[in-house]
Amino acid sequence: MTGRRGRPRSGTDRLAGKVAVVTGAGSGIGRATALLLAREGARVHVVDIDGQRCEDVVAGIRRDNGTASAHVLDCSDADAVEALATGILSEEGRVDVVHLNAGIGHAGRIEDITMEQWRRVLDVNLWGVVAGVHAFVPGMLERGTGHVVITASGLGLVPLAGLAPYTTTKFALVGMAEALDVELRKRGVRVTAVCPGVVDTGIVAASVFSGHAEAVHSRAGRFFSRRGAAPERVAADVLSALRRPRSIVVSIPMHVVPVWVLHRISPRAYLALASRVVSRIAPFGSHAG
Repeated sequence: MTGRRGRPRSGTDRLAGKVAVVTGAGSGIGRATALLLAREGARVHVVDIDGQRCEDVVAGIRRDNGTASAHVLDCSDADAVEALATGILSEEGRVDVVHLNAGIGHAGRIEDITMEQWRRVLDVNLWGVVAGVHAFVPGMLERGTGHVVITASGLGLVPLAGLAPYTTTKFALVGMAEALDVELRKRGVRVTAVCPGVVDTGIVAASVFSGHAEAVHSRAGRFFSRRGAAPERVAADVLSALRRPRSIVVSIPMHVVPVWVLHRISPRAYLALASRVVSRIAPFGSHAG
């Protein structure tokens, strides 16, 4: 059934029978997105490093009469991601949507952050996404259709002190999404970076806080619990991006757009504001995945 100009009237029509892969799908934004895509009719491959959480999401989808499969792997392992793509393509014959959402948080002063910590954040947040793009996009290009959604962050648009490794990866993801979308859109594949504001996903509890930042770990967690939006709001924006493709989608705009505009108009004024924010809520910013 179609509306004006022959377009589907709902996301359900557009996603029914489509194949979706969601990484970091065991909790937070990934979980909410996997559940929503399944409700919209997609066959969802749920990917997470935590096997139990992965199975729990799949069970929830199946209870709701959806179709899902669980895949346990570390998305920073490029060989494992390549094998995942090969297996899903062999089974399904296609992948229509890939939501590269897996990510980790890290907070701390630059002098307290070890090289090992830098590598881990970049491996998961950046190289994990690169691996996903490398594994899934060629198949989309062969079919001339597909959509890659990358969970970036509001901190991929504006910086915040105490989050250098995290912010580095999120700025890189925004640039990657824009570059790929420009390159691939004429070949039928769209790429979107979703940039959420503060989201209550539990990421703070699972994040590493180095050096002086350890003292504010619990405080940052309370801030996210009180002020963070539900992950389902971001999942709804992912669905919106699939319906109306854009290279950047700001999710929970009240958290992001004012400071993004301020940063573009007056970087000096933004930095003054950011310093006050950090002193109040601790050196930790927007969501990872």
